[in-house]
Amino acid sequence: MTARDHDGQVDVTALVNEIQGHLLIAATRQEGHEAAARFTAPLDWLTNHQRAELERQFAAEHLAVVRTSWQRTAARSTELRAEYEAKYRRLKGRLTAVALALAATTPLLLLLLAPPRR
Repeated sequence: MTARDHDGQVDVTALVNEIQGHLLIAATRQEGHEAAARFTAPLDWLTNHQRAELERQFAAEHLAVVRTSWQRTAARSTELRAEYEAKYRRLKGRLTAVALALAATTPLLLLLLAPPRR
């Protein structure tokens, strides 16, 4: 199991992610088998062996297509995360600059707007 950190302690988040991954793959395999059965059902001319082989190939192809889709989604989410982190850093920098400018100019502005002393 890979849900352990370098001290041998169980990383609960990693463990939950691992379990979710296994459940997702199991559900996808089941969907593939069900889709394969629906696909071959009207093909009554197939022998049992041909039907089983076609269903096996269909389910394998279904899993491959879904895996590719997941990989594309993961890659895109990584790209988006990098883009948003860069935008966040720029926004944070701008906000810090504005806050510093306000902090520096506020006392000067108050001095200029204060009524003259007599």
